[in-house]
Amino acid sequence: MRLWSLHPRYLDARGLVALWREALLAQAVLRGRTRGYTRHPQLVRFRAARTPLGAIAAYLRAIHAEARRRGYRFDGRKIGRGGRAPRIAVTRGQLAYEWKHLRNKLRRRAPAWPVARRAGAPLPHPLFRVVPGPVAPWERRRVRSRAVRSTRTAARAANRRRTARRRTARQGLRGYSPSTPRTAPTSASTSSGVL
Repeated sequence: MRLWSLHPRYLDARGLVALWREALLAQAVLRGRTRGYTRHPQLVRFRAARTPLGAIAAYLRAIHAEARRRGYRFDGRKIGRGGRAPRIAVTRGQLAYEWKHLRNKLRRRAPAWPVARRAGAPLPHPLFRVVPGPVAPWERRRVRSRAVRSTRTAARAANRRRTARRRTARQGLRGYSPSTPRTAPTSASTSSGVL
């Protein structure tokens, strides 16, 4: 689940639909209608709001407005009731982290989408107000050093070799490797005098 702090205008079609679904799921979690995702870190800031259901409703309304602007048909009746919710603080560090994360995703998924190449500071979602600060403590960041990456790469290679050895042992083909072509037996090796 990713409830972006960025304005929904930056998302491609696939991202906007995913955000709509995930925000509806968050709304269901905050209403107590699901058993899963109850401790999801993305919900921390909504739970901390004065009116959590009002905050998620305001979040969904902005997504719905962006969808309508693009001509999509998201069902606005799914948005719960909630008056104006007070804006939630989001740090510059969190916004910058999400901006980098989104741009990396879009470079792979939708390189033609203009945001994938756009530089500069992004606008926040209308529910949020930007304050100075680092990445939020609830954010799950994947930071890997080169040593960790090289260890994992070596472990994966060793695992592939082990799997290949097991496979060849099961097939009774010890000594056979995929790089050496199998040849048909020659007549000299099969001639035992018995036909």
